[in-house]
Amino acid sequence: MSNAVKPSLDSRLVARCLIRICRLLTGIRARWLSPVPENTQVRIYYANHSSHLDGIVIWASMPPRLRSSVRPVAAADYWLATSLRRYIARRIFNAVLIKRRPSVEEGSQPNNALALLSEALKNAQSLIIFPEGTRGNGDEISSFKSGLWHLARMNPGVQLVPVYLENLNRVLPKGSRLVVPILCSATFGEPIDSPQEGEEKKAFLQRAREALEGLKS
Repeated sequence: MSNAVKPSLDSRLVARCLIRICRLLTGIRARWLSPVPENTQVRIYYANHSSHLDGIVIWASMPPRLRSSVRPVAAADYWLATSLRRYIARRIFNAVLIKRRPSVEEGSQPNNALALLSEALKNAQSLIIFPEGTRGNGDEISSFKSGLWHLARMNPGVQLVPVYLENLNRVLPKGSRLVVPILCSATFGEPIDSPQEGEEKKAFLQRAREALEGLKS
């Protein structure tokens, strides 16, 4: 059973506005190559990363019944930088915010991102993650970091779904604050198998990356 918290009235209204703005600016078209899951089905949606809008676009592309149980994973330093971003990340998307760099007070204490993500999955909440780690140029998919491998091994019953985003790098170019309206698409592929017995990390990450690349139109 899903443990999604029912959103407040204000967050529901703001979410509807953001979804409409997102669709207006990107003309986002969602394409599912496998049946749309039930809202109780826990998944890790992993996608290519080229824009700060990526997580929002994937979330907005989903049917309403899924959104309350799907949490984007995002960089805390970016989404906590202003009160507006904090409100959107926490109240609208219920994002899992990961600290990329420790604060001065934390010193060298590790950021246990995998524990935070696993906790969400164990609470029947699906995740949207970007295994490249950093934003790319939108033309090529970089090698995956090891986080997807570790997360999948820690949660073997969770489905892994590749999502290919097209043109998001052109809507909000890296380093720019100007949004350029361009038609975009999000292709949700068929789930891939979790790491198999004896499958090495490098082989699994390559397999996951190839499944994502295979969704390019």
